Amino acid sequence: MSLDVPFGQVDRGAFARFQASIDPGWVLEALAATGTATLRRRRFPAEQALWLVLGMALFRDASIVDVVKHLALVLPGSGAGRIADSAIMQAKARLGASPLRWLFERCAEAWAKASADRLRWRGLAVYGVDGTTVRVPDSPENRAKFGSQGAGGKRGISGYPLVRLVTLMALRSHLLLAIRFGPYNESERGHARNLWPSVPDDSLVVVDRGFMYAKDLVPLQANGNNRHWLTRARKNNKWRTVKHLGPGDDLAEMLVGRKARREDPTLPERWAMRAIQYRRRGFRQQTLLTSLLDPVKYPRKEIVALYHERWELELGYDEVKTELLEREESIRSKSPAGVEQELWGIALAYNLVRLEMERAAEVAGVPPTRMSFVRSLRAIKFQLIYLAAISPGKMPKVLQRFLEDLAHDCVLPPRRSERFYPRAVKIKMSNYPRKRPVAK
Repeated sequence: MSLDVPFGQVDRGAFARFQASIDPGWVLEALAATGTATLRRRRFPAEQALWLVLGMALFRDASIVDVVKHLALVLPGSGAGRIADSAIMQAKARLGASPLRWLFERCAEAWAKASADRLRWRGLAVYGVDGTTVRVPDSPENRAKFGSQGAGGKRGISGYPLVRLVTLMALRSHLLLAIRFGPYNESERGHARNLWPSVPDDSLVVVDRGFMYAKDLVPLQANGNNRHWLTRARKNNKWRTVKHLGPGDDLAEMLVGRKARREDPTLPERWAMRAIQYRRRGFRQQTLLTSLLDPVKYPRKEIVALYHERWELELGYDEVKTELLEREESIRSKSPAGVEQELWGIALAYNLVRLEMERAAEVAGVPPTRMSFVRSLRAIKFQLIYLAAISPGKMPKVLQRFLEDLAHDCVLPPRRSERFYPRAVKIKMSNYPRKRPVAK
């Protein structure tokens, strides 16, 4: 196999720290496995285009051309003069989405699993699954591909096309293990079923009550070894108490509906689970349902506390939308192919930042959730620009100092568990009319 240029000649320093995390062989495999590698030597080869997509995710306020310039992504000795802007765009288009997806999945398999293994709860790796939406530019192609919120009701059709996205996250480090996304009208539950094969054995997946259906959670538990789930009961869930295990703790049994069993004959007629009642200050009594049936091995109080780690998923989505994407109305790409490429790049860039934060947390001796994403992201972006200008000989010392500074400057105070925040809106919608797509 021959690529545009040998990988070692591509790096000029800007992504040296990230390249220490991503095995250079993985990049070559990603390009080869997806048919992106070429024999032709180019001034802006596929490897550089891949780093460009990551740079776009990290530097939202910079144009694509400025990302190339600031991170020194043009190859040295590749020809006199400034590379044409069109060559950069063509290289990005040639790259496509497949190498980014391949590389994200390869890296996530190595990083997120290892992270969850280090931060286990009673022998189980703790993950969470939930969905969100991402706005994309309002081009005819994006609206046709991804769709939007419906036209019914007072507010009408949404101003931007929307991508439905569901993630499988290691809750105690925020590293993403798997992602599925597609048109808005595809349900979160449908995407989540496609995530279950990625769930490792000896694990617990915490999900929102919207996933509390036998056709969703029974396969998660059954198609693996020692895989468990934990969620909150919906108002219309009904079950029969089989045995009292303790105060507010019952072994329960739920009937699986005939319709669900017709659609999936592998589902059982009766579904065993544990029902745990609890109440937090300022809130109504709630019931947790889980496949963790042993009250001695998995104590009730610990399960209640563990369920509320599900909020780490919401914090992770906030880190991406508010900080990484800088609260812009939409991502950049105006074509569906570009949207797909950009989303895989954003996911990989987020994991790279979170991996650096986990390393710094280990140096600082604190959990990864004690690291400030805002400060860490700012420091990493500054460091990437700085590394592009220094000599290779100084790189190891600079990188080590950077990790120590991150561990020193980006640690947050311990969280105050006694605080609680009922849901409320701080800023209400504007009274101005909304700009909608013109009907044709």
